[in-house]
Amino acid sequence: MIENLLDRQTIHPETAGMMACITHRRILVTGGGGSIGSELCRQIAGYHPKQLIIFDIYENNAYELQMELQFRYPKLDLIVLIGSVRDEKRVMTIFRKYRPEIIFHAAAHKHVPLMETSPGEAVKNNIIGTFHIASASDKYHASKMILISTDKAVRPTNVMGASKRICEMIIQEFSQKSRTDYAAVRFGNVMGSNGSVIPLFEKQIAHGGPVTVTHPDMTRYFMTIPEAVTLVLQAAAFAKGGEIFILDMGEPVHILELAKKMIRLAGLIPGQDIPIVFTGLRPGEKLYEELVIDKRHLSRTSNDKIFICQQEPIDIFQLKSKMKLLYHAAKEESSDMKWLLKELLPEYHIPEKEDTQIPLNG
Repeated sequence: MIENLLDRQTIHPETAGMMACITHRRILVTGGGGSIGSELCRQIAGYHPKQLIIFDIYENNAYELQMELQFRYPKLDLIVLIGSVRDEKRVMTIFRKYRPEIIFHAAAHKHVPLMETSPGEAVKNNIIGTFHIASASDKYHASKMILISTDKAVRPTNVMGASKRICEMIIQEFSQKSRTDYAAVRFGNVMGSNGSVIPLFEKQIAHGGPVTVTHPDMTRYFMTIPEAVTLVLQAAAFAKGGEIFILDMGEPVHILELAKKMIRLAGLIPGQDIPIVFTGLRPGEKLYEELVIDKRHLSRTSNDKIFICQQEPIDIFQLKSKMKLLYHAAKEESSDMKWLLKELLPEYHIPEKEDTQIPLNG
């Protein structure tokens, strides 16, 4: 079981607040067919929402989840819609027709190396998509919008992390002016999710190796998919506006030790039955991730595993003007995307090889 790979106790939900937030409410989950989105839908369905709306660009996952939920919850008022968060008209039409009260925004591009080579797609899908959902939430008077964020948003060294930090800033901007309660939930890697290291190791072990580890010293925070969703649902119950919620995920896991443990659980000997090969850091990757820059900026919630990260106020005018430049550059397939991200987010660190290049507009 995936839970056996965690060197800490599994976190269990406090259901009372979650039920009050979900029960008899109209709920929208963007990216509802993905790893986090689909588990959100499964757990939400168990809390008797008034209506559950699944919104996803990928029809196959959405269809499979629809069949599963209709079988498990035959009385559930379930709406499954195909479309992209990039499409402002589609988003506004959905909000105007269904008037969701609680929005869980899980739709995003999350693969770090792929976003390094397609930064404009991260801008269009993650940043602009989040802005569309946030705008619609405000316009149609949603009660709450919860953004799914990542530890890679802290001192980002890659496009994906930078884009998600800007998404957090968008949430904070809207929270300063809207009656809707906006919040973000920031956590580390999710065990078993699409594109994560554990399914990769499982496939490599099943094929007899080698198991590929990028660096012997690499560490990551991990949580299970149900834990991640528990955090998101509890954050929704806690949210009052503008918070970034962070989970106490215990100690970071050494990826090399994780690989060895998975090989041993398969009844094999690491390095003997299956070789382990070091491949080097991929573009944009860090040796370790952080959930917060300074722990002194954390405050507690009533759940001792969930904290709130205090943030500086957002300059709304600067954010809006820089976002317009980003959006235009993404539409025009500009080669300056990483530099424009850095202008908006000075803490974003462009890799040294690219940092020496002069931007086209410089």
